[in-house]
Amino acid sequence: MKKWLILLVLLIVAAGLIFWLMGREDAGEPETPETPQEPEETEVPEEVLTAAPFTGMQGDGPYDSRAVMAVINNHPAARPQTGLVEADMVFEIIAEYNITRFLALYQSQFPVNIGPVRSARDYFVELADAYDAFFVTHGYSPEAKRLLDSGVVDQINGMQYDGTLFKRSLDRVAPHNSYITYENVELAMEMTGASTNYSMKAPYAFSVPGSNDKLGEQAASIEVTYGGDPLFASTYTYDAGSQLYARASGGVATADKETSQPIEVANVLVIETAHETIDAKGRQEIDLTSGGQALLFREGTVQESTWRTESGMLVPVGKNGIAELTQGKTWIHIIPESPGIGQAVQYSP
Repeated sequence: MKKWLILLVLLIVAAGLIFWLMGREDAGEPETPETPQEPEETEVPEEVLTAAPFTGMQGDGPYDSRAVMAVINNHPAARPQTGLVEADMVFEIIAEYNITRFLALYQSQFPVNIGPVRSARDYFVELADAYDAFFVTHGYSPEAKRLLDSGVVDQINGMQYDGTLFKRSLDRVAPHNSYITYENVELAMEMTGASTNYSMKAPYAFSVPGSNDKLGEQAASIEVTYGGDPLFASTYTYDAGSQLYARASGGVATADKETSQPIEVANVLVIETAHETIDAKGRQEIDLTSGGQALLFREGTVQESTWRTESGMLVPVGKNGIAELTQGKTWIHIIPESPGIGQAVQYSP
């Protein structure tokens, strides 16, 4: 009986030991909490531009193509030009002495043909850089060549591609006959590895025509002159029906060579800034950073204003900040501060 009792006690102790060990096994290492899963990344859609950044126009977007800026010849032997009708903005600037040249900016529309293309100045290159534009030119001043060689802008130059990407027309003589198609501009962007996407933010503000009844003094007729040569005098006549200014140069309506479509713009901006003749060929050094006096013509009126740069881009400034442009195309005259706006610009109701 004693033996059975001892055996029973031993069995109970053994069972307790087994259960205790099993409990220890279950306790073991503390459970590692599950690693929280990272939330899946969701693609944030890029902002779709429903308004053209340099005209404010809506309806034909998205406006996601990179801007192209081309130097266009304005010598009387190069008129009428091709492709200016499609330009969102045209900058008219002295190239030498009182001879002006155009820098045409394309972003919302692109022409089939562009030209005659002419040589660059350093301030053309600086503007192309500021507007993040693919730059098209045929030739260069020494200052412009240094900038282009430094790679400051993506570009194509007729000096290297004359007869290939650039073609010579037979009805004009050099240097007034170099043209490039937009198809070849796209090919040049591919060849140079340049981005084709619009990737910056334009600082311009726009309003629809007629949205402001108190724009300024009436100014339906405008004349902008560069020196005394009437061939480089630009005139603008406002049409209340279309709410656009028809442009003429040297007394002849500015129109497209291939389509005869007239140049009509919604805004004419005139800015004055320091110019200095730097060589015997009359080339200029032009200050495009310091700001100064300006006149803004829109909807048949004139607003006295100033101008400044926003990330290198030229903008009109009013009492409350950047002045609104009327939706549409803009022609920008850059004139010397001597003699200045007072003598270079005339307007009447």
